[in-house]
Amino acid sequence: MALYEENELYLYNSLTRKKEKFEALNAPLVGMYVCGPTVYSDVHLGNCRTFISFDMVYRYLTHLGYKVRYVRNITDAGHLENDADEGEDKIGKKARLEELEPMEIVQRYTLGFREVMGKFNAIPPSIEPTATGHIIEQIETVKKIMEAGMAYEVNGSVYFDVEQYNTDNHYGKLSGRKIEELQSGTRELDGQSEKRNPLDFAIWKKASPAHIMRWNSPWGEGFPGWHLECSVMSTKYLGEQFDIHGGGMDLKFPHHECEIAQNKAANGDEAVRYWMHGNMLTLNGQRMSKSTGNTLNPGELFTGNTDKLTKGFAPSVVRFFMMQAHYASQFDFSNEALLAAEKGFNRLMEGWQKLQQLRSGGTSDFNVTQWKQACYAAMNDDFNTPILIAHLFEAVRFVNAADPNASGLSDVDLDSLQTSMHAFIFDVLGLEEANEQEGQHNKLDGVMELLIKLRKAARDDKNWALSDKIRDELDALGIQLKDGKDGTTYSIN
Repeated sequence: MALYEENELYLYNSLTRKKEKFEALNAPLVGMYVCGPTVYSDVHLGNCRTFISFDMVYRYLTHLGYKVRYVRNITDAGHLENDADEGEDKIGKKARLEELEPMEIVQRYTLGFREVMGKFNAIPPSIEPTATGHIIEQIETVKKIMEAGMAYEVNGSVYFDVEQYNTDNHYGKLSGRKIEELQSGTRELDGQSEKRNPLDFAIWKKASPAHIMRWNSPWGEGFPGWHLECSVMSTKYLGEQFDIHGGGMDLKFPHHECEIAQNKAANGDEAVRYWMHGNMLTLNGQRMSKSTGNTLNPGELFTGNTDKLTKGFAPSVVRFFMMQAHYASQFDFSNEALLAAEKGFNRLMEGWQKLQQLRSGGTSDFNVTQWKQACYAAMNDDFNTPILIAHLFEAVRFVNAADPNASGLSDVDLDSLQTSMHAFIFDVLGLEEANEQEGQHNKLDGVMELLIKLRKAARDDKNWALSDKIRDELDALGIQLKDGKDGTTYSIN
């Protein structure tokens, strides 16, 4: 029996606003689509958290035995500067400012995005389609929506008719908004707008003479609306109905709301069975914002080259830090919280190393079966990684107290605990052992080797004051020296 048949997984469906039992449309196959980045600048930490969260979801579904097709798009056209179908294309603007071809911008930031996600040990998606690679499909979908009477063309642009759609549907159901409230919150049409209604949105936009990225269509030269690409690419690769659609909380409205409407208009049914949304990040209790300078990018996080941090942190430490919060909860980055997470990460990895060295002996003093059930119960409760981590530390406490030569675990229980710990730490949470991090710990080892040599030289010279000072100040930093017959070693508390 596959693990997914033994485990009842519940996830919070943003559409119904309640936890629901996950039932795959065509088990063991699962289709999952996640909105990817718009590649006109370096990926920021908020994006990283979303993609790391859904990497964890992908990992757990795979661990349960599902065969997951994970699709995450690259937006390389059509994303304008605001949601009112106005302004320049973000990629086109960047290309104009830097005097480059738009695809040079796309290539640079796509590669940068993949590099950062690789450092976070995120598994690449099964398919990573681009908007520019699916222009034909988007044009065909625009035609279908027009044929359904849900869109209209004006002067080379095509707009989705929200009011017409809302006659038999509910535009705003995902975000919990009513069309009357949305209409009252919009500005009056100024006579210059082509739209029949302020809520209408472009599914095909006429390209101005200055617009760099443009394609031929039945309505003239233009480009697809930003919301359209995800409707088109998700259903192309996952079918007209699929299991999970994920993204950041900020995409609920209007992006995901528009996706729902487009899919219903084009295909006669809603595509997504479970909508999942990751929450935002804050920095030192404040919203991250370039305008206020309250920002932190992955590079600064890894190197510590910022006044927001006292040091750099290994990518797996940051990933562990993120896993300590539920994916749907707001989460705050701070130097103090990262330092605490680093200590926790090191304790977990030291516990894992000790577990591998334990030998079975005697009857079991630790109920491994019950512990495993608790771990799965945490993950089956809407991917509750903080509770899972608490259970992992419960096992670490047992391991630290165990006799290495007679652990108080039977052969079967020791093997089960080792196998399960490995699965949850590395396969599900996606962490990497310290020595696999990008040289961070190797550098620390070098520094500690130097300090240990200096302390030994001080002791050889009977300079006990200096020897004690080195030991005590390292201890204050959470680094404990251990003197033994084979020399001095260190551990991080």
